[in-house]
This record gives sequence, structure tokens and C-alpha cells, in this order.
Amino acid sequence: MSSPLLPVLPPRLDLEMVAAASRVHPELVRRFVELGLLPARQDGSGRLWFTPAAPELVRRIVRLHADLSLNYAAVALVIDLLARIDALETRRWVIPSGRETPPWR
Repeated sequence: MSSPLLPVLPPRLDLEMVAAASRVHPELVRRFVELGLLPARQDGSGRLWFTPAAPELVRRIVRLHADLSLNYAAVALVIDLLARIDALETRRWVIPSGRETPPWR
């Protein structure tokens, strides 16, 4: 006897959960979404949902803005560059040794 497979929903956080985990006001989280700094999905009722990585990203945005006095456009650029660096570092470890080894090793 087989049972129908139930859809598996990815873990998600709502606006209040992200704000509490990030230790910021929910309106600041909403502003980051409006500025395009923080990805979110909106359900049919207009409620925002975030991935589990959202609180860490919010803390990073706040830290870059406060500690380095960057405006939010610069924060977006820095976050994009950091993501690209992470991707390149990951690729570096995947490249097999031998002729394909990058010259910086």
C-alpha cells in the first residue's frame, strides 16, 4: 500500500522572527526588502517569508552600514562582491590538481 507523498515546505521565517533573530525592528527588515537588500517571498495575504539565512544577512547589512558608514547602495555592492568571492573560493577547491591548477597556488 502506498501513501501519497506530502509536499515538503522549505523552512521559512516570518518578518517578526527575522527581526527578533537579528535584533532589529521589523520595519528595518521591511525596508531592507523594499531596497532589494534582503530577498523575501510574499504570500497571498501580503505576509513576508524569509529563508533561514535571512537573520545573518540582516546583521551583515546593519554591520556594514554602521561600522563602515556605507550607504545601502554600497552595502548591496559589498554583499554581492562577498558572494562572488565565496563562489570563487569554492571553485578553487573544486579544481583538480595538475595542469588546471590556477597560477596563484
